[in-house]
Amino acid sequence: MRVMLADDGLLFREGMARILTEAGFAVAAVAADGAELLRHVRADPPDAAVLDLRMPPSYSAEGIEAATAIRAFAPRVGLMLLSQYVEVHHALRLLTEFDGGVGYLLKDRVSDLAAFGADIRKVAAGETVIDPELVTRLVARRREHDPLQALTERERSVLALMAQGLSNAAVAAELHLALKTVEAHVRAIFLKLDLPPDEREHRRVRAVLAFLRA
Repeated sequence: MRVMLADDGLLFREGMARILTEAGFAVAAVAADGAELLRHVRADPPDAAVLDLRMPPSYSAEGIEAATAIRAFAPRVGLMLLSQYVEVHHALRLLTEFDGGVGYLLKDRVSDLAAFGADIRKVAAGETVIDPELVTRLVARRREHDPLQALTERERSVLALMAQGLSNAAVAAELHLALKTVEAHVRAIFLKLDLPPDEREHRRVRAVLAFLRA
């Protein structure tokens, strides 16, 4: 699988290239900013691109802007955004503006070679990956008007794993439940969140968005 990466930190960039190579990826190009990465992707689109969320010139959300541009002209490229910090508003933007094939991870996750490689392959396959730390923080948050208050504790656990990009089968394995039990929980979640079938918008994505906004 071919990947390209962009990060303004030389040491991190070179270290990540080595990690990706050790994980079995072919690193097709490295870049110091979003503009340079865009040139490489335009010339020869990879299977996935790994981008720092904050890059020059303003160190705000250049990674997301570059990801948006890539998705516009190379929609099959999986996009993995890395950040030093958990920023809920950026995660919400990714889930709202991108229809799958996108991930948001803390840079600390790069140290787990097997997990990081697996997550990149997921976004390359069109799945969505959200950092578990982000999900944990969101679960811990309490709001006066919680749209998820109708869910049982088990249903919340299922939805939290859905927010990490896990399939029903993966959720079943993680919670040691039968697949049919998980499917029943997912149906209950859709029902309680008032998410009827909608051809224009995937119910699973809408449920995750409701979870992240809660």
